[in-house]
Amino acid sequence: MDTITVSELAALDGATVIDVREPDEFQQVRAAGAVNIPMSQIIDRIDELPEDDTLYLICAVGGRSAKVAEYLESRDYNVVNVEGGTHAWTDAGLPVEQG
Repeated sequence: MDTITVSELAALDGATVIDVREPDEFQQVRAAGAVNIPMSQIIDRIDELPEDDTLYLICAVGGRSAKVAEYLESRDYNVVNVEGGTHAWTDAGLPVEQG
């Protein structure tokens, strides 16, 4: 599985970031521009994922997003897990959104 640091991700222009945390976590704080598709809904909402883009998966610290990455890789999606997740993103002082 490919991984990326939060700093490397922040340097990319137009990356498709999928936050797999639950909606209440997503509402509290998230990487700016991330889209929420919770791990618990990924199978039901898989048709919402672009098949021709690299998907950068993020959660709180990287565990859930790694599991989703494994699942999506097995279905031929190009995915990259974000090391350290949202905690690392906020600790690095990168742009966030709330609400």
